[in-house]
Amino acid sequence: MKKNKKDLLSIYDLTPDLIWTLITNAIKLKKSKKSSSKLSGKTLGLIFEKPSTRTMVSFATAMTQEGGTPLILDSQKLQTNRGESIYDTSKVLSRYLDAIVIRAFKHEHVEEFANASSIPVINGLTDLEHPCQILADLMTIVEKYKIKSVKQLSKLKIAFVGDANNVANSWLAVSAVLGLNFLLLGSKKYPPTKEFLNKALDIAKKTNAKIIVSDDINNIINADVIYTDVWTSMGEESQSKARHKAFLPYQVNDELLKKANKNCIVLHCLPAVRGEEITASVMSKQENNIFDQAENRLHIQKSIIVYLLNK
Repeated sequence: MKKNKKDLLSIYDLTPDLIWTLITNAIKLKKSKKSSSKLSGKTLGLIFEKPSTRTMVSFATAMTQEGGTPLILDSQKLQTNRGESIYDTSKVLSRYLDAIVIRAFKHEHVEEFANASSIPVINGLTDLEHPCQILADLMTIVEKYKIKSVKQLSKLKIAFVGDANNVANSWLAVSAVLGLNFLLLGSKKYPPTKEFLNKALDIAKKTNAKIIVSDDINNIINADVIYTDVWTSMGEESQSKARHKAFLPYQVNDELLKKANKNCIVLHCLPAVRGEEITASVMSKQENNIFDQAENRLHIQKSIIVYLLNK
């Protein structure tokens, strides 16, 4: 393994200062609207075991606009699909590429790949976390509320409504690390992973983060940001009916928004199922925020790649 190799597998890989730097650099890159040659001669591999739109296209475009080359690799066509070990694959790809993004079903497989790799490895979504998504989300909130510091950001009340999934896990992590005011609101039948929640709560004691996990819809009062995601994640389709029943009271609709602050913004990492976790009405009213959030995936990916490949 190369010395000083940097990975982004989890929000916990980042310090508060680094999170803020990645966001502010992404905002600068967005404002410049210029392609560069910062990554000239560099190649980014992208392996996807799950479907992807925003992650795949944003990373590929980010690499291209910064002068590098993206190489999208279909996991079904790699030799790992025929039994080659993660270790061997990682060792070989480390000799071809400069960095790699992996979207995988199991987080431990990405960790195993990173441990064997001599190049930076980026988590493009696993069953446990989605760190790049959360960085783009924070960037969007910073832009919308014209936030100038982490301290100012911590004064906002951010509520994640729905399934305690991988995105919610990353929100727990970043809230703990940055000392944010965060509410995870959803059904008791689908609680966050105990180990992950406890880790966030332990760190929160040191950072003065306010983290609340609740099934009481009235806790949404005074929310400045309401965030939601699909109720049924990839690989959980057999649970869709049960999940719909459990999460229906937590649908992001006009009635829910009446409980939040007047200027509350709604975010959704997409893809959205209109009429389930969010109504078509709210999607329509909030689409500028939601599609700005999606666009910001491109700019944060640039910031992440440049950071990881900066020796």
